[in-house]
Amino acid sequence: MSRGLRLTRCGTPGAANTPNICREEIPMKRSIYFILMSLALAAAPGAAAPQRAFAAAPDQVRKMTYQEARQRLRPAELPAFWVGSVEDLPSRWAKLSAGHAREIARSPGGRPLHLVSYGERETVKHPANFNSAVGGRDPASYMDKAARRKPVVYFVGPVHGHEVEGLTGLVNLVQIMETGRDLRGKDQSALRSLGGQCRLLILPAGNPDGIARFEPRAIHGMPKDEFQFWGMGTWADDSIAFWPGSKRQHPRTGPEIGWMGCYFNDKGVNPMHDEFLAPMSTEAPAILRAAMDEGPDLAVSLHSHESRPAVLRPAYVPLEVQEQVRSLAERAYALLAGRRLPHGSLPEARPDTCKNMDSFNLVSALHHISGAAAFTFECPHDVADEKACRVTFDEILDIQLSVYEAMLRFAMDAKQKGASPAGQKSN
Repeated sequence: MSRGLRLTRCGTPGAANTPNICREEIPMKRSIYFILMSLALAAAPGAAAPQRAFAAAPDQVRKMTYQEARQRLRPAELPAFWVGSVEDLPSRWAKLSAGHAREIARSPGGRPLHLVSYGERETVKHPANFNSAVGGRDPASYMDKAARRKPVVYFVGPVHGHEVEGLTGLVNLVQIMETGRDLRGKDQSALRSLGGQCRLLILPAGNPDGIARFEPRAIHGMPKDEFQFWGMGTWADDSIAFWPGSKRQHPRTGPEIGWMGCYFNDKGVNPMHDEFLAPMSTEAPAILRAAMDEGPDLAVSLHSHESRPAVLRPAYVPLEVQEQVRSLAERAYALLAGRRLPHGSLPEARPDTCKNMDSFNLVSALHHISGAAAFTFECPHDVADEKACRVTFDEILDIQLSVYEAMLRFAMDAKQKGASPAGQKSN
């Protein structure tokens, strides 16, 4: 089937409570298989490291070399609006007229990270960092966000190099803010008008090294094993480093590693899981420094996965912020449903516990350095798997732009009520 044709999508769009039939959780039988294999490997003499028990499910290709992965690539005509590389980004930013682009860091591979902004920055009181302001029982002492006329919205593009759906979306958003049309030539004047009522901070590529390593330029229509290869890479024996075991060695370097994958920068660091108190690389500190300086009201880290579009619960942030993110998800899902686009289930606000531990990741850090209502958005790739969410290229862009619209409307509504999305109210 042609990669550009509409394929059967997962679930039924439009119903917020529709069960997610393409969930990321591993089915029960497969879970039992993994548990038994883990125990067997742990007990065996000379057993491999525990993460290798999660290398692959029984029905997936277990090994692949870089040469084999390249041979499997199928020639594909990507749409003109699709952006799957970082090569021409600097030349795009040089042509901006309404927006302003500045380099905020260099990756380990020497590639620039640019922050594109729209709307004037408003000067407000900023006597303390956020951590100290919270310690002083007055978050507004970090930054008087309520005094600003416009909300500040921060879009962080893919920190995983193969998740270029967000890169495509953000480059199209820049085009919209410049011309009123996306790269398809479709009129987006309403979205441009919304953007003009906010200060927009757009970081299109959060991991330019990983994106540069991503030769296919799109996962769309790719089998699951190839998708995992390009994302997570391989171990030294050429076995594919399936999630979550792929995260159990970090940075992803050394003799245990085969091909690195696109999740990581040239030092093997995944910016989503950098050591934020003792950074191992340059991207995450630059992303956080921009947030610290600007004090966004709302922030998103754009990711992609196999399943339906999903707003994820931010970990290690106040329950009130989690509830704000849930409310935003309701608005985003309503827009998606109204446009006959798929969506996942709503995130549930809950305390973080040791029993169901999540990571303190880049999104958590974004909140704790700026007070932003920060969250992860996962967009479908269109992986060629019966359990995956199947979407066209056009639908992927429509999903991205719909989520951006929901964010801008949400931020504007909060500002009109005299509060930032994270709850800081005017006096």
